[in-house]
Amino acid sequence: MSFAYIITIFLIGFIGSYISGMVGIGGSIIKYPMLLYIPPLFGLAAFTAHEVSGISAVQVLFATISGVWAYRKGGYLNRTLIIYMGAAILVGSFIGGFGSKSMSEGGINIIYGILALIAAVMMFIPKKGVDDIPLDQVEFNKWLAAVLALIVGIGAGIVGAAGAFLLVPIMLVVLKIPTRMTIASSLAITFISSIGSTVGKVTTGQVEYFPALIMVIASLIASPLGASTGKKVNTKVLQIILAVLILATAIKIWIDIL
Repeated sequence: MSFAYIITIFLIGFIGSYISGMVGIGGSIIKYPMLLYIPPLFGLAAFTAHEVSGISAVQVLFATISGVWAYRKGGYLNRTLIIYMGAAILVGSFIGGFGSKSMSEGGINIIYGILALIAAVMMFIPKKGVDDIPLDQVEFNKWLAAVLALIVGIGAGIVGAAGAFLLVPIMLVVLKIPTRMTIASSLAITFISSIGSTVGKVTTGQVEYFPALIMVIASLIASPLGASTGKKVNTKVLQIILAVLILATAIKIWIDIL
């Protein structure tokens, strides 16, 4: 395990976790392709898709904890939303994480690409008026939220991504949740989701523990810093950043698949 290898993994974890804390995602939408493609560019050992999804699942667990802690004040966390979507996505992510063992690497990448493409399309749908709703007056369809979270959890559990990159556009576009509440609550829901996907990956032997530890350390440092930045940045800017990240990742994954 060379010094260059450790630094590369740490920087991937730091950059991904900073962005994840800022825009309310677990970070796998960024770190999955970075872990897959960057180490080989520097002549370092390449990870398989199974190893990348396993490392991502563990790292997201810790990145979201620190992100939620940074958002704990200010009324940004919607407890009802977190309970309904969190419980549903936990069940779905465990099913997906456990079942992914029998899938091929190509199958995992295709599912990841489909999820990213759907999320990218949703992020470019106009979201008029969502940020005009006072945080203490937000209402949404609880059972619709739970069903959508279950579906997201199954797909996201397969790729170890926790699903926040798809949860955020669902919460903004379908459930009409204000941007900052979406960011904070999605981090909490993603934390719950990552429990299921992490257990599924660990119990089926898909986690490389030393790289995962490096990523965890990076995420504990970077995620609160990103969350602090996210509180100050204009909500439209946050939406654009997330949309561009998801779109770029979807294009990259599909280019490699095709």
